[in-house]
Amino acid sequence: MKNTIIQGIKIDWDKIDQDSYLRQIPSLKNLQSLEFSKEVTFFVGENGTGKSTLLEGIAVAHGFNAEGGSKNYNFSTYDSHSELCEGIRITRGIKREKWGYFLRAESLYNVLSKEEDYRDGMPKEYYYAQYGGKSLHEHSHGESFLAIMQNHFEPDGLYILDEPEAALSPQRQLTLLIEINRLAKQGAQFIIASHSPILLGLPEAEILSFDEEGVHPCSYEETESYQVTELFINNREYFLKRLLSE
Repeated sequence: MKNTIIQGIKIDWDKIDQDSYLRQIPSLKNLQSLEFSKEVTFFVGENGTGKSTLLEGIAVAHGFNAEGGSKNYNFSTYDSHSELCEGIRITRGIKREKWGYFLRAESLYNVLSKEEDYRDGMPKEYYYAQYGGKSLHEHSHGESFLAIMQNHFEPDGLYILDEPEAALSPQRQLTLLIEINRLAKQGAQFIIASHSPILLGLPEAEILSFDEEGVHPCSYEETESYQVTELFINNREYFLKRLLSE
């Protein structure tokens, strides 16, 4: 039996409006169910293929705030999430998460602001001590992201991340890779939408590709992120000459 917190999802399309744009997304329109067999699952695909839409739907259906944070976060600066969450039914395992967090690059600023609002009267000096003695807004985007992860991600937790590499340098992505691997070995589950060839290289992770054929497993070497990066690095001069001369 799989020991994942979320074992899978089912989509009831009767809950989705007939005129919804969701029915026009090639990778999603015929998707009825999805299983998660590993502690770490990556969603990959070109922009607009629906991976972030599905990730968001899973997060909201599971009880997370649409803009991010833990399940204790309840705020909305701009209500832009899709109705997909209404049709998603979560298949939960016997194991329950001890903690959880939903992080998305595009709304990280809002989450950081609420993180400070929710400190419940805690003395500023004590609260800031966990973040190097200063507000999260005084850190760089990448530093803030890693501070959230290092202070809020725990073993046996559920973590849903939308393009976390957007805030991180390659070196910091390696730091994130190490943290994900460590926590996954301690019972945590991650579902991540990513374009990063560094993060996607995590050993034993499951990779699901979103494209015209739907949602299907693929190998690391089959991902576009890997193929384009390898092509560019190994043939940089030729690649740039052809690309920039067109």
